[in-house]
Amino acid sequence: MSIGLRRVVAVTAVVSIGLGVASCGSAKQSTGGASASGGSAAAVGAVKIGLLLPETKTTRYEQFDRPLIEKKIKELAPDAQIDYYNANQDATVQQTQVDTALTKGDKVLILDAVDSKSIQSSVQKAHAAGVKVLAYDRLAQGPADAYVSFDNHKVGELQGQALVAAVGGKASAGEIFMINGSPTDPNAADFKAGAHSAIDGKLKIGKEFDTPQWDPNTANQEAAAAITAIGANNVVGAYSANDGMAAGVATALKAAGISVPLTGQDAQLDAIQRILAGTQTMTIYKPFKPETDTAGEMAVALASGKALDSTLAPTTVTNGSGNKVPANLITPVVVSKDNVKTTVVADGLYTVAQICTPDYAAACKAAGLQ
Repeated sequence: MSIGLRRVVAVTAVVSIGLGVASCGSAKQSTGGASASGGSAAAVGAVKIGLLLPETKTTRYEQFDRPLIEKKIKELAPDAQIDYYNANQDATVQQTQVDTALTKGDKVLILDAVDSKSIQSSVQKAHAAGVKVLAYDRLAQGPADAYVSFDNHKVGELQGQALVAAVGGKASAGEIFMINGSPTDPNAADFKAGAHSAIDGKLKIGKEFDTPQWDPNTANQEAAAAITAIGANNVVGAYSANDGMAAGVATALKAAGISVPLTGQDAQLDAIQRILAGTQTMTIYKPFKPETDTAGEMAVALASGKALDSTLAPTTVTNGSGNKVPANLITPVVVSKDNVKTTVVADGLYTVAQICTPDYAAACKAAGLQ
């Protein structure tokens, strides 16, 4: 990924989050990819770091987060051992995976919690064992040592602003519906709050759902129910908290024979294609490399017994259990048809060839990608 979007900046904020979620999966040790490093990195030694990600339904975790975090750790600590786990949306399994990581002797856990509330006991267990916990992407409860994520309230605010702008003068002619994320995901609560801060008073909300486990199929059913309740001719827009669910919403809109503005998040490849084709209005690109690089740097620093300086953790957040956690919050970026080329393509997230398959060749040409 290029430096194109390195304009991301840490945003000072104080966040209070206390919610829960669920996940499951298999544990496996990652070999990572070693890269040449200077003497200071080599001096870190054979640190043991556990990487615990929440699920695989969202493509970003296996496609971007895991390899980029592992790469950064290996750059800074070539001899590091990285134990990788994915909980597949099962909170109980993730708790077991934390126990396994502690038994293996991991000294730092990079933890993206399935359920930020239920994982608290595991965070406390790690703390009692002298193991550092870096809350990644979602703010876990308990005595976490650091947190890196995006400004999640801002994500929702940007989505809401984009929807209001896209609906425009049709706002008074009908209603929108909202398909929010999982009620047990603390990030989802921030997205929802941010979206409402931009939408309330500007668009009329006919139906709203909180979608368990971010499930696209459930989102499709919810969207179909909302369209029926509001009336297809009265729907003027749709809010989807992420791109996976937006795919389900787009299918429901097509089945109802209507085309209205639709939001998303995560800059998934299929979402970029829908944006070019005109069946999705926007997505939120959360530049993965700044987040994953920061996570790798924080993890190696913590494993080395170093304090996190103001560059790595420029702010502090408060989690749902009342613990104050050093944090780095990164600014998200809106992607629309007009800036696909200068965002996700320029940053190397996707190539033009990946986006512009035969089905989307005409749309790509119209957008200046081909």
